[in-house]
Amino acid sequence: MAKITGKTLMRKWRSFWLSKDHKEIKGASLIPADNSVLFTTAGMQPLIPYLSGKPHPLGRRLFDIQPCLRTNDIDEVGDNRHHTMFFMLGNWSVGDYFKREAITWSYEYLTDPKWLGIPKEKLAVTVFAGDETVPRDETSAKLWKECGIPENHIFFFPKKDNWWEIGGGVGLCGPDTEIFYDTGKPACSEHCDPSCDCGKWVEIWNNVFMEFNVEKVGAPITRLPQKNVDTGMGLERIECVLNGYDSTFRNECFEQPIKTLENLSGKQFDFNNEFGKSFCIICDHIRAAVFLLGDVQPTTPSNVGQGYVLRRLIRRATNCARKLGIDGKRIVDVAKDYIDYYREDFEHFEKTENFILDEIKKEVERFSHAIESGIKEFNRVVSGLKAGDCIDGKDAFRLFDTFGFPLDLTVDMAKDLGIGVDKAGFEARFAEHQQMSRDNSGAMFKGGVAEAHSEEEQAKLRALHSATHLLHASLRKVLGNYVEQRGSNITPERLRFDFVCDHKMTPEEIKAVEDLVNDAIKRDLPITCEEMTVDEAKNSGAIGLFDDKYGDKVTVYTMGDVSKEICCGPHASHTGELGEFKILKEESSSSGVRRIKAILK
Repeated sequence: MAKITGKTLMRKWRSFWLSKDHKEIKGASLIPADNSVLFTTAGMQPLIPYLSGKPHPLGRRLFDIQPCLRTNDIDEVGDNRHHTMFFMLGNWSVGDYFKREAITWSYEYLTDPKWLGIPKEKLAVTVFAGDETVPRDETSAKLWKECGIPENHIFFFPKKDNWWEIGGGVGLCGPDTEIFYDTGKPACSEHCDPSCDCGKWVEIWNNVFMEFNVEKVGAPITRLPQKNVDTGMGLERIECVLNGYDSTFRNECFEQPIKTLENLSGKQFDFNNEFGKSFCIICDHIRAAVFLLGDVQPTTPSNVGQGYVLRRLIRRATNCARKLGIDGKRIVDVAKDYIDYYREDFEHFEKTENFILDEIKKEVERFSHAIESGIKEFNRVVSGLKAGDCIDGKDAFRLFDTFGFPLDLTVDMAKDLGIGVDKAGFEARFAEHQQMSRDNSGAMFKGGVAEAHSEEEQAKLRALHSATHLLHASLRKVLGNYVEQRGSNITPERLRFDFVCDHKMTPEEIKAVEDLVNDAIKRDLPITCEEMTVDEAKNSGAIGLFDDKYGDKVTVYTMGDVSKEICCGPHASHTGELGEFKILKEESSSSGVRRIKAILK
């Protein structure tokens, strides 16, 4: 077979399902709207309401090309097949066709020369063997035979292999039929089949027949009011096996990034040498970072949640660049390679390119400051250790607390030396540190503002906290004085502000609020602080929303003629220190309460 690229596979996927009267769903954000999980890990995730019975606006036959991100294998990235970010090709019947069409079309797509043209002898399938609750899936086996799959290439496997469920044994579920590709490797034994991990058989597609539901733990399995089909094919894997590659990192999308790294490092990419793992980690992690930063709901590096994962990806890639002898700042060249490669299929990269590259540069710079001194201390800590020893939790925490060295980097670098890390000891020290911070009001910012670990972080927190005051005042001016704060959460990377509002803000209202905040910033207003009684504060026009928390005296912060609020700080000294204010998202927080997420650039 001639070489087939990921882009070609995407085009074939679209063309095939459009020919079967399916509608394309635009790939969902990597950040789930309902916050049920950290990232979108599968194409079906956003479709659960429709698979449960809610009508989909595009109809009953659907397909997509969904970017996904999974972090459970992040420590395995560096071998020839593991990835954090990948593409899942999926198609669905939402209460429309069922097993016959799903299996027949799967066979057609895989074997017809117009599509993938795989010889049927290269395919094997597995089906559900049945148990005490759901019978053996003879229907699927019969349909595969009718298509042309020989009987000795059809295998019945138990529930652990051929049953799908959302997780935890509760919710939508059903039997599946999995399709495997023969790589041509010799059989490991006379009993070699798709259950072996010898590498001869590789799973390339999974068709789930979602016809059952379990309401709660211990409840009996029941039939859904509609029968669904949910399929998934990993783009990177199918491209790899069809081309006969020994690794997914041979796929076309990684060719230019690897060449860039070879040119920058003067080293050749080879899985078998000491540098192969670093090449793979950089290529994987920077691709994931590009898609997180370029997402419709962009994530920025931080110390919590999705932002922490992004920070870890960029910093691991930066550390691997260092191992290759590359200036960490040059990993933006790899990011540019991905933007260039994907911009044809993902048009939003045209608008987000500068943002993506700037954010990666800034995170690399932050990390560079930490790593220079941290590496010296790390080397001192391990100087007396040998392979098999363990870095003490106290030393690991000191690397983190004093030198800004993240635990995962300490673990990665120690692993390279055959040394372990006392993670439990680190966590104990970290918990002790948090308690001391809570006990010392001078060491922690109050009122929804995160703890700062450096002067740089303190400056960012002060600026973002001041920005929440300008945001509050601007919301009241645009929406009305009924707007009241209902909570805030501020980290060094972003602010989150909850407020009373009876409607979803329009784009015009959001733009008006942004403009008012930025106008106040451009005017470089002084930020002054005065101490007074609660009554004096109210009489002066200051806004105070949490009277029951105040003592006899309160602190009032005034920002020119724009804002006056009771607050316990911290703040910048002038609004001109804040930079450019940008609202990333406006969404519902709870009934009658909206939430804004924003950054300062």
